[in-house]
Amino acid sequence: MNRIDKKFKELKKNNKKAFIAFIMAGDPSLGVTEKLIHKLASSGADIIELGVPFSDPIADGPTIQKASERGLKSKTTLPGVFNLVKKVRNQIQAPIVFLIYYNLVFHFGLERFVKDAIHSGVDGVVVPDLPPEESKELCEIAKKNKFSVIQLLAPTSSIDRIKKVTGAATGFIYYVSLTGTTGARKKLPEELGENLRNIKKITNMPVCVGFGISTPRQVKEVQKFADGAIVGSAIIKVIEKNIGKKDLVGKVGGFVRKLKS
Repeated sequence: MNRIDKKFKELKKNNKKAFIAFIMAGDPSLGVTEKLIHKLASSGADIIELGVPFSDPIADGPTIQKASERGLKSKTTLPGVFNLVKKVRNQIQAPIVFLIYYNLVFHFGLERFVKDAIHSGVDGVVVPDLPPEESKELCEIAKKNKFSVIQLLAPTSSIDRIKKVTGAATGFIYYVSLTGTTGARKKLPEELGENLRNIKKITNMPVCVGFGISTPRQVKEVQKFADGAIVGSAIIKVIEKNIGKKDLVGKVGGFVRKLKS
């Protein structure tokens, strides 16, 4: 049982739902990211999702794409992000999950990636462009090392697909609330509750919802049906608006506290 499993067990025991905060490593610098990780943890984030910058983030909308570009501009690399997590891990108890595109994992080497991730204090990974059919090798390596490979489901997922994805997943299921890319939305899909109920009939694994969640009201709405809410673009917009300002970290902390509340 790793930190992710322990966190969901703890939340369930206390009748609570997870709040998962996403930021991009190196946006605008690794030094700021380090401060932001501490601030997210102290502001109530139950799990921290850390993006690794990539040149072609196909699942992401304009906000996270720009964050990825800023991360690349600040010369952020995968080894650099591992070092950052290693640096903060002794002070941060919250699980840390990477969101990373498969090209980076494949180029780094699957066994080496899992080994270095665990050594650094990373608890799991979301690879948005790696479907279950192609993830067997990574999942086998991860399973041996109690490292979570978080799989994705979408509104278009059939019952057979849900069974296949939940069978391959560890840690939790990342449910993509809408078709399309990441980004804040004014309204959540009407069929969200029904879709989540259908998934819950098939698996006991925690299901967390991401894509389009940007307000405290939406977080609360999602948590009625799901085991957690994931917010990324809305937090990154606060970072973007405050780059170069002394109170950037404080502004992000304040926003996360509102979402968490």
